[in-house]
Formats: sequence, C-alpha cells, structure tokens
Amino acid sequence: MSRLDRITSDPGICHGRPVVRGLRYPVSMLLELMAAGMSAEAILDDYPDLEADDLLAALEYGALAAGGHTVLPVSAA
Repeated sequence: MSRLDRITSDPGICHGRPVVRGLRYPVSMLLELMAAGMSAEAILDDYPDLEADDLLAALEYGALAAGGHTVLPVSAA
C-alpha cells in the first residue's frame, strides 16, 4: 500500500519542497530525524500534527528517490 498521496508540493509552502500533507514538515527533515536515530514515537510526540503514516510516507518517498526513481509529489493546490 503506497502512502505517497500524503506527500505534497506547493510553491507557496517550503519553497515547493516535498512536505507531508501540506503541514510544512519537509520530507527531508523527517528523514534526517529518523537517520539520526530518533524513534517514530519520539517524532510523533514532538510533532503532534504528524501521524505514523506520514513517517512511513516519508520513508517510502526517500527509498524511491534513493533508488533513482523520479518521485513527483501531489500538488497541494
């Protein structure tokens, strides 16, 4: 089950960088937190607007991008 529909891009939000559900949480920031060893539970505690599926969407996006796939976020507009 893909969760990529949670990743959006809008030029008016974070300069068009991929974010989670238009909430101004860049995918790259979430990936950096997880790569630094922060647990999903800790991230969700620190950012109550986020849901577990948002983190899984960020991981899916990152995995596809790292694998050389072109990933086009859904436009938030």
